[in-house]
Amino acid sequence: MSEAGLLNLVLFLPLIGAVLLLLAAGDAPERVRRLTLIVMIVQLALTLILYNRYDDHAAGLQFETRLPWIADWGVYYQIALDGNNVLLVLLTAFLGPLVVAGAFTAIDKDVKLFYAMVLLLQFAMMGTFVAQDLFLFYFFWEAMLIPMFLLIGIWGGARRVYATIKFFLYTAFGSILMLAALIYLVWSLQQTSGVTSFAIADLVKARLPLATQEWLLAAFALSFAIKVPMVPLHTWLPDAHVEAPTAGSVILAGVLLKMGTYGFMKLGFPLFPDATRVFTPLLSSLAVLGIVYGACLALVQNDIKKIIAYSSISHLGYVMLGLLSLELVGIQGAVIQMVSHGLVAAGLFLMVGMIYERCHTRELAAYGGLSRLMPVYAVFFLILTLASVGLPTTSGFTGEFLVLLGAFKGAWTQHLAGHELPLVLAATAVSGVILGALYMLRFALTFLYGATKAPTTHALADLSGREKTILALIVAAVFALGLFPDGAMRKTELAAQAYQQIVSTSRLPGGHP
Repeated sequence: MSEAGLLNLVLFLPLIGAVLLLLAAGDAPERVRRLTLIVMIVQLALTLILYNRYDDHAAGLQFETRLPWIADWGVYYQIALDGNNVLLVLLTAFLGPLVVAGAFTAIDKDVKLFYAMVLLLQFAMMGTFVAQDLFLFYFFWEAMLIPMFLLIGIWGGARRVYATIKFFLYTAFGSILMLAALIYLVWSLQQTSGVTSFAIADLVKARLPLATQEWLLAAFALSFAIKVPMVPLHTWLPDAHVEAPTAGSVILAGVLLKMGTYGFMKLGFPLFPDATRVFTPLLSSLAVLGIVYGACLALVQNDIKKIIAYSSISHLGYVMLGLLSLELVGIQGAVIQMVSHGLVAAGLFLMVGMIYERCHTRELAAYGGLSRLMPVYAVFFLILTLASVGLPTTSGFTGEFLVLLGAFKGAWTQHLAGHELPLVLAATAVSGVILGALYMLRFALTFLYGATKAPTTHALADLSGREKTILALIVAAVFALGLFPDGAMRKTELAAQAYQQIVSTSRLPGGHP
């Protein structure tokens, strides 16, 4: 099979698995779980083959497939890997089997439908990353909403209907504006060049007036900012996390939130570079606000899921700051931070799910002394806590350090030009590291070493072999990315350079806006 064919198989394998599940006679839970896990493992194995074959010395698209879909409208089925998506595709494939295995004992209602929805969501997320046609990107972007809506709405907590409707309304509103903007963008390209195309590579070359860029970027940015989420568009996230089943929380934190930052990196900023530089002070301020505000909210939460949910807002603020620094080291740090957060947050949510299955409460005040009752659990929890804090040798340190380095480098350049705001924002962003240590260490101290309380006064079973395997794989990935980031950064370097060049260069006749 060709490498392009292999990428198509990686994309469609979850869809094939979902169809087989839904059409298969019988719904024996063990059989359903086993089949879903096999599909996810095969997808991961094929993704690893593509990742190893990815040429980090070649710029542009690799393993590309481009077939006419609605050719008269310039719409093509075009998928490929590039430096922007290669790590995120690997992250999605890596978390897939862990999500499935983590739900083995947690889901006992409508098991077949649940795993079919997980597979459909995996298909839509993978498609969003590999799509190189804007129409195809939007198709997958919207398709993600349906299975996630059902995962929360059917298998969620007591307030699942409220959380689901809130999630749907936020994301649907942003998506409608993005649809209007992309239609106008394609029409503008047709008017100025005579070419009707939804190909992202063609749309990036469009020369639009600054005022038009500003309106279109605002529409795209609103949709992506909701998904990140950026303050003040973040209020749907804690409710969705709290009410979602563990698998839903893992997918949401591990992959879905990255759709927003990826959208900015792949589409929002490169399509409208002049408007991006106009909006950079505002967007950078919102990114730093998210870093500090998310950390402060995490510091005062008593629901352990909400602690991790608000920490996600803080950590993804660093991603936005890195992308807006327009420095190569900051841009690459943003990509590493996306992957790192996906691993660490997924691991923490899995651990919350494991303890919830045993104790049936998420209130931090109800826990204490878990290090004595579940020592293996405590070791894994401490490792992931320190990775979230950004301890050197972990992926959290690599991502945050590179982002802050890029932010200060870009801020100093602006300082020499007489602009003080970037330097103030970069300095303020450092406080997020301190606040992150405060809320995560408070969490771990109470959770693992506090006084033993009900429901932890009785003996609790420590991690099973399945649970140890899941967490060991995540911890191994966290240390691999923290200790040996060179390989991953080489695969993203050329794409980061291209992003830097596009966003830094004006397309207006008069030069920079």
